[in-house]
Order: sequence, then structure tokens, then C-alpha cells
Amino acid sequence: MYSIGYDLGSSSIKVAIVEVSTGKKIVSLHEPNGEMEILALKKNWAEQNPELWWKYICNATNRAIKSANIDASKIVNIGISYQMHGLVLLDIDGNALRNCIIWCDSRAVEIGKKAFNDLGKSHCVERLLNSPGNFTASKLKWVKENEPEVYSKIHKFILPGDYIAYKLTGDIVTTKNGLSEGILWDYKNDSIAHKLLDYYEIDKELVPPIVDNFTNQGLVNSNASEKTGLPKGIPVTYRSGDQPNNAMSLNVFRPGEVAATGGTSGVVYAVTDNLEPKEVSRVNHFAHVNSTENELVVGRLLNINGAGIQYKWLRNHSVENSYENMNRKASKISTGSDGVVVIPFGNGAERMLDNRNIGTHFCNLNLNLHNNGHLYRAALEGIAFSFVYGMEILKNDKTVINVIRAGNDNLFRSEIFANTVATLIGHEIEIYNTTGAIGAARAANLSDGNFDAFGQSITKNDHVMTYIPLKNNEPYKDAYLNWKRELENILKHK
Repeated sequence: MYSIGYDLGSSSIKVAIVEVSTGKKIVSLHEPNGEMEILALKKNWAEQNPELWWKYICNATNRAIKSANIDASKIVNIGISYQMHGLVLLDIDGNALRNCIIWCDSRAVEIGKKAFNDLGKSHCVERLLNSPGNFTASKLKWVKENEPEVYSKIHKFILPGDYIAYKLTGDIVTTKNGLSEGILWDYKNDSIAHKLLDYYEIDKELVPPIVDNFTNQGLVNSNASEKTGLPKGIPVTYRSGDQPNNAMSLNVFRPGEVAATGGTSGVVYAVTDNLEPKEVSRVNHFAHVNSTENELVVGRLLNINGAGIQYKWLRNHSVENSYENMNRKASKISTGSDGVVVIPFGNGAERMLDNRNIGTHFCNLNLNLHNNGHLYRAALEGIAFSFVYGMEILKNDKTVINVIRAGNDNLFRSEIFANTVATLIGHEIEIYNTTGAIGAARAANLSDGNFDAFGQSITKNDHVMTYIPLKNNEPYKDAYLNWKRELENILKHK
């Protein structure tokens, strides 16, 4: 028997099929061949068409079943992971009323700031564990203010993963975890955040019914079966935002354990039992996948918008045709890039910088000394330094970091990047050969709540290597301080 998992990202949709009994990967692939388009209709906007997600889900599912060479009738359940904080609006017929406003869209920043000031820090800390910020609830308020004709037709608002589950099953539902990521959950009352909805004048009837994230959440219907090749009647048994799902995929369930990702954006996700955060404007707090009504488990998430997208931009505008070639040239440059500094924040407002949008900066270039290898190394170091800067914020907010785990992809394939982070924070970084789609497929079978056994299997089967902090850390410290001075100078004048 097999499980299928989806990971809906902003650049592609990944699909994986695993064996139920062992969790072994049978196949993993993505759609489309290139990258999904992000529409930027205005400055700081970012949207995607949900119907394109569904098209790619269907294509990828059919390809995966064919590539795995399995009998599709032996697929017994489905897990879904998805890009967080998006806003999908459905009318009474279940059609999307507009493009999804996705996670890196910054249009609702000022709305969230005003809500934080008006509701008060104490309420936001005690009830929401977050500032309303630029999240789903604030994006919905933006629609209400700026697109009243669209708002008037809304039947339900949902998250990106809810939309995929809806297209598979026909059931419009969401999860407590999902609402928490939209800053729509009141932790103190263990209920929908009624006060925030009242403040935003959002009709509570627009909130979908809530289901547990590990349960039967609906059955694949005839239309979805025909388009995807999945058996009719199999259940969706798991859904989660991509960062909690990534942490689960890396065996991160307990305080002190940290998951890191270095894709288009960068994320440091630390499990914590500290429910009195100070940094609610710069750090996010969401119910983790193993959180229950009786035992609240929170993931403390620090996001870095300008991460892998910075390195990808350099690749797309350089003579190199691969990251491997860029990494090879970068490795020939000494630590600190001979003074070149890259500030990588060119992908919208940065929450850890108090939602400021400072852009990307290339500093200290000497046209007679530096070459493209310096730019490549400085970019990798700059992204690594932004991770370290973020972890300093977490540690100052009493976040315990005992171990960091990351997937064997994207930035963590670069020794320069991984060694820089490990050396500066003084912690090992364990690398695992897994993905969000594989994790979602495995989680589709996690109905017994035995997270310890689930995690032990990951450690046994997926561990690849461990980066150890380098003993000679002085060059790294000097380079980081140089980077930090440039950043603080930019922040001072922006």
C-alpha cells in the first residue's frame, strides 16, 4: 500500500509516493518543469492563480503514478503541505474569486501595524502570540477595503492547502493550525480570534469548518479521481503549512530542536514551550503539528524573504549555468569575500527587520580587485549571515537551540553556506535526505500520534551528514561583524 504527499510551494508543486509500511520513497517529482509564475501587478504585490496549482497537481499526480509503476488502487491516503499565509477566496459555487494573495505579498503591512497598535501588544501577545502583521487576516481586511465587490461575493476564505484539499474532495474545511498561521486563532480561549475578526469587521461565517490536521478530512471525489488518477474515495488524512511540515519531516517536535530551510526564502523554525514571547512583531508563533488542546506545542518561526531568491537572481544574471559552477568559483575566494558584502533583502518586506523593505545591496565592490566569484561567495555569506542575525533575535527571546536539522537541498548543499551558519552559531547542523512532499506522504499515516517512533524512523533512514562548527572561527566572526555594520548603516538611513 502507498501514500501520496503534496508540497505546494510558490515555485513548484512537489509530489511524492511512499510505502505505507516503511515510509520508503518510491518516487518524487515536481511540476512545472520551470518555475510557477508569481504575478506582481503592483510594487510589493505577489499573487498566483489557484487554478494553475490544481492543473499542476493533476499533471504531477498522473506522472508520479506512471513513474512509480504502481497500481493506483493501492494508494490509500493523501497528505498535503502548502505555502503558508496565503488567501484564497471562494464564492458559493466554490470558484476562486481572484488570484491568491501569497505569503511574500506586502500590501497589508500597514493594516497589520495599525491592528497591533489598536488592539494592544498585551492582547496580541497573550491571545494571538503574534502581531496581526502581513498575514492572512490582514490580507482579507485589505480585500474588504480595496475590493468590496469581491468581498461581497465571498462564501469562505481558505488557505492554499485547504484549496488543494477542496479540489480533491469537494469539502471546504480548514484546520486550527492553519488558522493560527493566518493569525486567526485565540490561544487563550482555544477558539477563532473573534476580537481580531470584529476589529477587522470580518463576518465570522466566512471562516470554514475546522478539522484536525491528522484525521479523515474528506474523500477524493469522482471529478478529482478522473483528473488525477487517484482512487475515488481515498481520504485526505493530513494537512499542514510547509514550515511546520518541514520541521516534522526532519524529526523536530521538542523544545530545543530547530528546523532550517534555505529555499526561495529562508526559515528558522524552533519548537518552544515559551508562551510569553517578546518578539511578536519580528518572529511568528504557530501551533505545531503535534499541538493538542491539552498540550500546546508552538513553532517559533523566523522568516527571511531574501534567501535563495538572491542566489537564483545572481545565477540568472551571470555567465554561470548552474549553482555548482557558482559554488566552485565561490570556494576559491577567502572567507569574508575580500570585503565584498551582499545584503540579500530584495524580496519584499522583511518581518525580522520590522517589516521594512530595504532591498538588496552590493557593498564595497572594487572593480580592479573583485570578480564574479567574490559576488557568489558574498551572496552565500550574506544569506548565511541573515540566518545568524535571525537566530540572535530568537536567542534574545529565550529560544533554546540545541540542534539544527535541515533538508539536503537548496542552500544547504553549499558547504560555504552551511559551514558559515554552523561556525557562527556554534551548533551542529544535521542534514537529512527528505522533502516536504515525502514528509506529507509519511504523515498521512500518522494517525496514532506516535511522534517518537515517527522521528526515530527519520533519524535511522534519512540522515546524510552533519556540519560541525569550524575551530578557526575568527575570519567568520570578522566577516559577520563587517556585514552587520553595513546592514545597520542601511537600516539607519532607510
